[in-house]
Amino acid sequence: MTTVRVVLPGHLRNLARVSGEVDLDVAGPVTVRLLLDALEDRFPALRGTIRDRVTGRRRAFVRFYACEQDLSNEPPDSPLPPPVSAALAAGAEPFLVIGAMAGG
Repeated sequence: MTTVRVVLPGHLRNLARVSGEVDLDVAGPVTVRLLLDALEDRFPALRGTIRDRVTGRRRAFVRFYACEQDLSNEPPDSPLPPPVSAALAAGAEPFLVIGAMAGG
């Protein structure tokens, strides 16, 4: 089991009724898919807000970052960077869920 720190935008923290970072325990190699599964299992109110309930695809205005890298378009089963998920370094860096903005 690996503990991963997750930072949510304000509106999702309100929906999940948490303040600050969320620590999630994820089994196996940590991927975006497994991390989001763990997040939605712990906070059911977030189901459908970050990714589509049917297809599992990331919502258009949600982005994922870790270690100063945009992971939004990475395959959902790609392992997260070691500072986020490696057993010895887990939690050194957070996984960020960001609400993107559009418009002019």
